[in-house]
Formats: sequence, C-alpha cells, structure tokens
Amino acid sequence: MAVIGAGYWGPNLARNFNAGSDWQLSAICDLDTERAARLSRSVGNVPVTGSVQELLRDPNLDAVAIATPARTHHGLATAALAAGKHVLVEKPLADSLALGEQMVQQADAAGLVLMADHTYCYTPAVLKIRDLVAQGELGEILFIDSVRINLGLVQPDVDVFWDLAPHDLAILDFVLPSGLRPVRVSAHGSDPLGAGTACVGHLVLELESGAMAHIHVNWLSPTKIRQLVIGGSRRTLVWDDLNPQQRLSVYDRGVTLSRAAGEEERSQSNISYRLGDTWSPALPEHEALAAMAAEFAASIRAGRPALTSGAAGVRVLSVLEAATHSQMSGSPVPLRPTLELESA
Repeated sequence: MAVIGAGYWGPNLARNFNAGSDWQLSAICDLDTERAARLSRSVGNVPVTGSVQELLRDPNLDAVAIATPARTHHGLATAALAAGKHVLVEKPLADSLALGEQMVQQADAAGLVLMADHTYCYTPAVLKIRDLVAQGELGEILFIDSVRINLGLVQPDVDVFWDLAPHDLAILDFVLPSGLRPVRVSAHGSDPLGAGTACVGHLVLELESGAMAHIHVNWLSPTKIRQLVIGGSRRTLVWDDLNPQQRLSVYDRGVTLSRAAGEEERSQSNISYRLGDTWSPALPEHEALAAMAAEFAASIRAGRPALTSGAAGVRVLSVLEAATHSQMSGSPVPLRPTLELESA
C-alpha cells in the first residue's frame, strides 16, 4: 500500500495502514517531498517519492490510497487503475458525477476494487444504526433529519454542500436498505458573508418510499452539532456524535394514525400517541479508519465490492450534483438513473 497525499488526511491513512496487520505501508507520495518525509518518519521511514508515475511502476505495489484535493481524484485514480492497482479515494470520489462514473466503469472492467473512504460508515455507531435498520427495529422509515454545523473553514473551491454533506449522504447510503436513491433533490444555499459560495445550506431528499430526508450544513455556527435522527413507524433513533457517554438513543415513542375502512378525512381518523421506553445500545470501541483499512483488504481478497464501494461514491456524487443544479434553478431536481446506481 502507498498513500498519495501527505496533507490533511494522508497522515491518518498512513498511520492506520501502517498499524494494521492487513497491509504493509511501502511508500508516501507527495509533490512536497519534505512534507512526505516528515510523514514517513512517523510511520517507520518508508520510501518517499514526488512522482506518481514512478510510484505506479512498482510491481510489488498492490493498492494506493488517494488523499489529495477532489479535482485530482479522477486523474490519479484512473492512472492507478490503468497500472493494475486497487484504489481507495477519500470523499468525495470525484468532483463530478461523470468522472466518478468513469472511475467505477474502469475499475469494473479491470476487475479491481475501487473504494470510497466514507470513514463515518465504519464507526461503531453507524455500524449499529445499519444493523438496527436492517433488523426492522425502527420499522418503516418515516423521516430522517441530520444536522452538521460548526464554525468551519470557508472553502475557496467548493460550497458547504460539497464540503460537509458527503458525510451525511454516505451515512444514509450505508444505513438505508436500498441505499441512497432519492427521487428528487432540493437544495437551498445562503451566502450571507458574500464569500461567493454557499456557507449555509439545507438539502431535502424525497425518497422512493415517500419518506423525506433533510440535511442541514453550516460553516458559520459558533456551536458544533453532529446529530442524526431517523424516525420509524416503530421507534426513533437519535445519534449524537458529540456525546461520548450516550452516542445512540432509541425511543419507543411515536404517533399512530389509523383509519377505519372507507375513512379518508383526518378528522375521521384515530390518532394515538405511543410513549414507551428509551434505551441506549452498547457500542464496541474501535477506530473507524482501522476498520475501513481492514474492509479494503477483505474486499480485495474476496474479489467483491467494498461496503463503501465506488458505486456508493457515485450515488453520493449524484445527489451533490443535483444539489448544485437545484440551487441554480431554484427548483427540485429529479435524479436520473445510471448504470452504476442501478447495479450497486
């Protein structure tokens, strides 16, 4: 394994690939070789190179992890796939849907694993949410509400949707049984600072089931909130990522609307409220990136798509691109089906 990119996220990838038993970290690649050398010293003094071409010529290299700006993901990934290497790409998979689809098609044609580093999906909390949804503990999903706000860095090249929402979209794709397949996407962004890009955003996804998912992202909030609410017909789940004592809470509370045969008006319906117990599932302790690195190795050995495959990355890109179009048009945008979305 080699890590391409020694900036913000690369050191985290290098540390985990170096620490686990599945991988041997063999190189760090970065145009800034001094920065790469500093990272190398922290992970056993592995070789350093400033040339991707030189790196990919190594016949002993099985895979690369790409942690570079999103605009470079497509070029680096396609070069690595062409060299016969398995590829892990940090979020987002690419900076456009079309380029992401090309990457998935190339990996499939070559029989190689293309994996999206959707790190949150490997946290104990999200893995547990996935199990609870799959087991029917929440019942039919009625609504999803996600809040990801903080006083963050205003990015020069992407808006708040492309910066923060990929985390939430990846989680929804991971935990929903049918994946992330909204019928329509609406996005409303605000630029109160005059920064030239949306700094506050609301994203609404109309799901196939009729449920609605709402994602609120914000770079300007002085308070930091990381919260996900999934409301079901049986129970409602709340994930508070900033509460280490009780990250997950499951509420046996809700509203039941029952109608007699032939009754259509709500005034003729029987509305009842359920007030049951609240419980907090026990969660194991492990580092999400370590679990992600192990899953990458397992998918390669088994010759199967990773849990957060390239196709999952494409589904996230499809929503992000629709959000951009929705902001421009001021209207909801229907999602077009693609080969990758349908086969995932």
